[in-house]
Amino acid sequence: MENKTHPLDNQAARRLPPLAALKAFEAAARHLSIKSAAAELSVTPTAVSHQIRRLEDSLGVAVFQRLPRQLRLTSAGSELYVALRDGFDLFAAAIGRIRLRDAARLLTITTTPAFAARWLLPRLGAFRNAHPEQDLRLHTSVEIAPLDGHTADIAIRYGLGSWPGLVAEKLFDDRIAPVCSPLLKVKKPKDLLKHTLIHNEWQASLRNASTWRAWAKRAKFSSLDSQGGIVFSDESHAISAAIAGQGVALLSTALIEPELQSGLLVQPFGPVLSNYAFYLVYPEARRTEVQDACAWIGAQADASTLLF
Repeated sequence: MENKTHPLDNQAARRLPPLAALKAFEAAARHLSIKSAAAELSVTPTAVSHQIRRLEDSLGVAVFQRLPRQLRLTSAGSELYVALRDGFDLFAAAIGRIRLRDAARLLTITTTPAFAARWLLPRLGAFRNAHPEQDLRLHTSVEIAPLDGHTADIAIRYGLGSWPGLVAEKLFDDRIAPVCSPLLKVKKPKDLLKHTLIHNEWQASLRNASTWRAWAKRAKFSSLDSQGGIVFSDESHAISAAIAGQGVALLSTALIEPELQSGLLVQPFGPVLSNYAFYLVYPEARRTEVQDACAWIGAQADASTLLF
């Protein structure tokens, strides 16, 4: 069968003037000013004039009448300008649609560095397998990021579930308990007096932070020096220190689920502090766009709560 192609499918058949010359002419024709075209294109007026000369040399005709302090399109220039104007408008519209589709594919999730590293990242592969059409970006910060569609689209936040103007769906209560390496042989609260306390300070700004001081008060353990020990600003570092046997840490059991299951860390006793919870947060207006990711995160949270 004969393979018929449109003549314009052959690049050689186009024989177009240089694109830079066409862009310079279109801008100058739209403004009827070399100076204004130069400002728009961020080049010098001399550069615009040079490109227009190249275009006229390529076409073999003049595209402007150069009058004192004024430009006027010739008939050839008017015909070319209309075609270029409509063509560039079509280019811009097509590129805009492509960019919107690409932006719609990208979903940004924001959460704390520790929650991202310890809970979310190990599960992202499963999401990609279930939704290969969705591109994900992870934004981490201990500061609350705006859900403006640029910085982030959805968040996993820690708190009481009240963020004005946003939907907040509870994933699970946080359970913070004393944990340590089994090699320390900590069995009862009094054993804490023989070991270093590991603190993490990212909760310091919370009204009812789950600190060793709060734990000692709940446990009625007044002889515990709840201020001494090692302090980490990042919860992941506190987890690493506990695994290494450097002391006993107050940690979120949700973030050390694998270590508790494997026995790398143990929770020798209580009480367990549960002042806050993890929430899935997003703007109501974007519910449809984020529903697949939200449903998946919710299912992962339900599965996790069965284990800790």
